[in-house]
Amino acid sequence: MKTRPSSLESVTCWRAKFMEAFFSHVLRGTIDVSSDRRLCDQRFSPLLHSSRHVRQLTICNMLQGATELVAEPNRRVLETLASSLHTLKFRHLLFSDVAAQQSLRQLLHQLIHHGAVSQVSLYSWPVPESALFILILTMSAGFWQPGPGGPPCRLCGEASRGRAPSRDEGSLLLGSRRPRRDAAERCAAALMASRRKNEAKQTARAAPATRVTRRSTQESLIAGGTDPKRDLHPPATSYEAPGTKRPPSAPATTSSASASSSTSSSKRAPASSAPQPKPLKRFKRAAGKKGARTRQGSGAESEDLYDFVFIVAGEKEDGEEMEIGEVACGALDGSDPSCLGLPALEASQRFRSISTLELFTVPLSTEAALTLCHLLSSWVSLESLTLSYNGLGSNIFRLLDSLRALSGQAGCRLRALHLSDLFSPLPILELTRAIVRALPLLRVLSIRVDHPSQRDNPAVPGNAGPPSHIIGDEEIPENCLEQLEMGFPRGAQPAPLLCSVLKASGSLQQLSLDSATFASPQDFGLVLQTLKEYNLALKRLSFHDMNLADCQSEVLFLLQNLTLQEITFSFCRLFEKRPAQFLPEMVAAMKGNSTLKGLRLPGNRLGNAGLLALADVFSEDSSSSLCQLDISSNCIKPDGLLEFAKRLERWGRGAFGHLRLFQNWLDQDAVTAREAIRRLRATCHVVSDSWDSSQAFADYVSTM
Repeated sequence: MKTRPSSLESVTCWRAKFMEAFFSHVLRGTIDVSSDRRLCDQRFSPLLHSSRHVRQLTICNMLQGATELVAEPNRRVLETLASSLHTLKFRHLLFSDVAAQQSLRQLLHQLIHHGAVSQVSLYSWPVPESALFILILTMSAGFWQPGPGGPPCRLCGEASRGRAPSRDEGSLLLGSRRPRRDAAERCAAALMASRRKNEAKQTARAAPATRVTRRSTQESLIAGGTDPKRDLHPPATSYEAPGTKRPPSAPATTSSASASSSTSSSKRAPASSAPQPKPLKRFKRAAGKKGARTRQGSGAESEDLYDFVFIVAGEKEDGEEMEIGEVACGALDGSDPSCLGLPALEASQRFRSISTLELFTVPLSTEAALTLCHLLSSWVSLESLTLSYNGLGSNIFRLLDSLRALSGQAGCRLRALHLSDLFSPLPILELTRAIVRALPLLRVLSIRVDHPSQRDNPAVPGNAGPPSHIIGDEEIPENCLEQLEMGFPRGAQPAPLLCSVLKASGSLQQLSLDSATFASPQDFGLVLQTLKEYNLALKRLSFHDMNLADCQSEVLFLLQNLTLQEITFSFCRLFEKRPAQFLPEMVAAMKGNSTLKGLRLPGNRLGNAGLLALADVFSEDSSSSLCQLDISSNCIKPDGLLEFAKRLERWGRGAFGHLRLFQNWLDQDAVTAREAIRRLRATCHVVSDSWDSSQAFADYVSTM
């Protein structure tokens, strides 16, 4: 089948792995079943035969395979998958048609709500389709509403059959007949309401009145020379799903809908905290858009608004997106979420939900971020959440609010959070403090920010900075954090902020710092001293891509710590300065440490001399219990490795565990390298590779 499993994947049963790959190829049509007489036997179903071995299923591109799985001939296949499948992955999704989304709706309902799927992962979706993305999210969260015209679920019982979705429930799953423009209309309606409110505020500043109401807004607009009839009225109710009837009490004009939208917007945020939007731009009508949609009313204002909404949505200008985001930020503050297209959760049926959600390289728009945050606030079954390079921006504040709300829910199970992005409106240490405050029961936190952001400032209505409940100077309460991994952007980090997180994490067992830079070695020493005093349960400590050439005394302090079991110094330039003096001191510290089990030193230019110095750690007078040593990428040559092996034999030490030798210069003398590895395998388990050092050096020079 020309399928190569990932090197990072641990395959326990190759037969099951083969059958799983076979199932996927047959489902996608990449294996021609008709070419084998045994597979095309009418008494035999390849999908049914292999379905019981499938543990994870990947759906790609235009949802290939979803329609086939929900078809009636494959009913037994789907029933088997519901009990065997645990992980559902989506990769490189494209825009899909109505039939494919309806099939996916039934498939997710069967596999998640009535099945055993516990993990949903989305990978590499550069331009997410809102309807499809929100469908996957809401179904994963356990909410279900039959699609329009879809067959009823025979597993749900009679209660769910024939129940038509309400007006609010239409936004929950974004039904297949509901256009994708509907959410943009609602955001535009909120934006226009905010604009009129701010115009009223500016007019009211010249009047003695101090509080602007809806009536005074209209009066002040007239008094200021503004004709209300010329204002753009957002057609928030201009679309009705086929087959639905307007209630008798529903307004019939767009102006009434605009007034109701303005009223609901004023309930969400007080007038004093409303943002100051820029003047709305006028655009010419896009060619080919006439007659594309039936509109209520024929006024020029309505026509202009549609041009404004859809042209701006196509160009995605930063200013307008920020204004919409500011208006929409009140959706998590107790207001009606349906006004911005958010799910009406209380109106739908609740089923089983997944426990692990992963979003890798899936950009989240304001609508998608609001939907995700709204779902997270009550997603008590969620145990692990991964958000990797989603372009959250200022939506990180809404995410923190939803996580805080989730933490307050009874039965909240969220214990692992993995968050990484290119930019963050908050410095990484302040973001870490905010997350730890919001989720005191969190066990695993992995956070990475690649670049410091000067442009992406926090955007919170009525405030110059982030909300006060997110950023504060008060001490962090004690938490349950056991594993903390942090990847830092460029620039020196304030050591006191990191120390405050460490002081509150008394249960911390594993700490990893990547690319961390401190103002001075004293700041780094302050962090290490905090670890020694407050993190007595710490077992594993890792530093990657940090310049520790001037922190040799701090490194010796760590190697003398009798609580650590594993230390990693990866590409930390340890032996850049004073190697002749530092190496003996380092070896002496390790010989007196009986608790250290693993030492990883990849990428530190150890060389042959440094390797032979480390051999003294295993001498007869050493009390070291080191059993794992990683010396990859350390410019070690075959003759040095052979001498290292001879010294281990001379001292008669028994097998000490694992020795990793990746990417060293062992190809310079293949015969000597093989002899050295043969001798080493008598005392330890050696892991090496056939690395071409000359080609690697050429690649390095070519990128200089």
